[in-house]
Amino acid sequence: MTVTEDTNEMSAQRPTSWRDRHRQRASGRRGKYGVDGGSITLFVYGGALSALAVTLFRQSRRGHGVRALLAGSAALAVVGSAVSYFYSTGPGKRSIWTEVLDELSLGGDEDVLDVGCGRGAVLMLAAQRIPRGRAVGVDVWRRIDQSGNSLAATERNAVLEGVDDRVDVYDGDARELPFRGGSFDLVMSNLTLHNIRDADERKEALDEVVRVLRPGGRLRIVDLHAEGYVGPLQDAGCVDIEVRRLDWRTWCGMPGHHLVLVEARTPHTEDDAR
Repeated sequence: MTVTEDTNEMSAQRPTSWRDRHRQRASGRRGKYGVDGGSITLFVYGGALSALAVTLFRQSRRGHGVRALLAGSAALAVVGSAVSYFYSTGPGKRSIWTEVLDELSLGGDEDVLDVGCGRGAVLMLAAQRIPRGRAVGVDVWRRIDQSGNSLAATERNAVLEGVDDRVDVYDGDARELPFRGGSFDLVMSNLTLHNIRDADERKEALDEVVRVLRPGGRLRIVDLHAEGYVGPLQDAGCVDIEVRRLDWRTWCGMPGHHLVLVEARTPHTEDDAR
């Protein structure tokens, strides 16, 4: 059974009217993808900016020039950090994944899985490149990981981006993916697996990712400390594993901080695996 048959079978388990419902509201709008880190990030940055603004105002009224300058410098640092963070989790993320997907030179008929897809920023980029394929997203939909994170929000974005005809989204945990083995040509994941705190459980997730790949299937993971995934991927049978440190677009508010891209594939044959 192909992944298309597999996902069609799962789609039959819930109403399909979401596409029609969201199409009626689309009216030329584009998808909205929220902020990685969820409301906690918004609260931290908002609170820091507010506190510094109040401090700056009070010091300037009291005539304390040096203190006002220090408070102003701190405020600028927080503003810069916030700008960097929101860029990295929005345009920066999409820019990085645009390059990653372009490098793959997809043929247009692949079956692609995004593990921890959130509201679908990366999933939609993939779907735009596979007009004859299938883009599938799974997530546990924690709002602490992304603001407004929900299955319905991702389905709505698929409609707004005009790719709902090839997108399916499901509830699914990376440690137990709800798909048959060998279902996908490409598996992607962005800032997801590090949320699994236990190392053994992270290994389970990586084993699952490899399990659902077809022979010769490709894997792309962007994450914190993702160089630690090399060993488990080797144990799972992957070949051609490469680690690439990404650039300033992944600073996420901390200059010099970089996310890591891990590339791998499953062997075509037993000889290929050696």
